[in-house]
Amino acid sequence: MQLLDGKATSEQLKAEIAEKVAAIKAANGKVPHLAAVIVGNDGGSHTYVNNKVLTCEQLGFDSTLIALPEDTSEADLLQKVDELNNNDEIDGFIVQVPLPKHIDENKITEAISPDKDVDGFHPENLGRMMLGLPTYISATPNGILELLKRNGIKTSGKHCVVVGRSNIVGTPMSILMSRNAEPGNCTVTMVHSRTQNMQEICASADILIVAIGKPEFIKADMVKPGAVVIDVGTTRVPDTSKPKGFALKGDVDFEGIKDKCSFITPVPGGVGPMTIASLMQNTLLAQERRAEAENNN
Repeated sequence: MQLLDGKATSEQLKAEIAEKVAAIKAANGKVPHLAAVIVGNDGGSHTYVNNKVLTCEQLGFDSTLIALPEDTSEADLLQKVDELNNNDEIDGFIVQVPLPKHIDENKITEAISPDKDVDGFHPENLGRMMLGLPTYISATPNGILELLKRNGIKTSGKHCVVVGRSNIVGTPMSILMSRNAEPGNCTVTMVHSRTQNMQEICASADILIVAIGKPEFIKADMVKPGAVVIDVGTTRVPDTSKPKGFALKGDVDFEGIKDKCSFITPVPGGVGPMTIASLMQNTLLAQERRAEAENNN
């Protein structure tokens, strides 16, 4: 078994991004500017957004953090999205999910300008991804592709099983792994809560990508010997032995599986760092597109 070290791989990607930002600064250009909007007090969301802001600082980006109270109305959040859409200083922005229950996440996502949708969640960007057109690929799926590519994992002709069908990870991941590209060219099966014979299907996977949010759901009998296992899950599980009172668990029983597979991502330190690095990659792309559009006008 080899660890797919997302932390180390993300550092490679971030170093490349930082080098490009340094070149922009040297040419007196505008550095990328990422804004993040967070509504409410979800601890995991705040930790994640703070990590994004810190990464912006490390790479030489400008960043803006907009923290709104739990009782922010949908109308007020839509107004904030409109302000960011029309702010020429901001190259890209995200609205951190989950949002409070009184706010329609789909409505907020559709209100974000596709040109600034560096999370890659807008229907236009998802449609362009499906058609193989230039776009912002959602940060987690794109981070997984970078992890596979940079660690030399061949995917062509392999059977890839994706566990979970969310619009954020599972569905786009299944499309990306089946496209005519490298990584890609897999035969893809998607399984979910209504799938029968899930154990049998998962155990047939050469590449198993798990994104369901159920800690340690995938056990050893669901993994083919020598498989590549990508664990997207991060669930806080109470643990009094930890300083913060909780442990982060993936969707995969790491201890039970690690000696059976060829490669596996740890939690934490696997997909998470790649997601943040991929978001920075998309923000740099947004800045480059805006600069190119201005030069052509």
